[in-house]
Amino acid sequence: MPVDLIIFDCDGVLVDSEVISCRAHADVLTRHGYPITSEQVFARFLGRSTRQANLEIESELGRKLPEAYHGDLQDELFRSFEADLEAIRGIHEVLDVVPQRVCVASSGSHQRMQVSLGSTGLYERLAPNIFSASQVTNGKPAPDLFLFAANEMGVPPQRCVVIEDSLAGIAGARAAGMTVFGFYGGSHCRDGYAETLREAGADLVFADMHRLPELVRRVGADALAG
Repeated sequence: MPVDLIIFDCDGVLVDSEVISCRAHADVLTRHGYPITSEQVFARFLGRSTRQANLEIESELGRKLPEAYHGDLQDELFRSFEADLEAIRGIHEVLDVVPQRVCVASSGSHQRMQVSLGSTGLYERLAPNIFSASQVTNGKPAPDLFLFAANEMGVPPQRCVVIEDSLAGIAGARAAGMTVFGFYGGSHCRDGYAETLREAGADLVFADMHRLPELVRRVGADALAG
């Protein structure tokens, strides 16, 4: 079926935030008694909601994270975003030309996206079609968030293409019955990450956001031809 909706993840797809985010999480967690490196944060929690990550950490600690942790993390993230965050190269140009409707489905909170997308000039382009894992029961890798976004946009899952950079996101999009493109153009993507995304189930992988309109056209044409 033709593509009517492109669903973008936020971190690592619209904004080049994953390195900043992993570093902030590692620094603040370590300060609050859970020693961890930014590389370990990347490997364990990329694409998952903060709520899910916190539950896992608290289970290992055998206690709740202190209340100050949540405020400290938000302050560190927002300060870093406002100082260093950039949009993924090419995303503004892509939003100028894609004929399909677009929306965002992110594990991050609405407040976080207001800061990250706002600081890169993307928020006003995408609002109000911005959806967060806080709006569903189960975050990625469950399909709930993608299905919620598609339903809110009035588009059936089989007419959606999801752009994801995380294994959890790819799993969730596939479980939702959607076509999923693995994007490995963020600064956090190491050598071999394209193959990792492909093995996780991405229908195709790409690193240059400028290619997205043609890739979506190709998928739609293939679907009509089939």
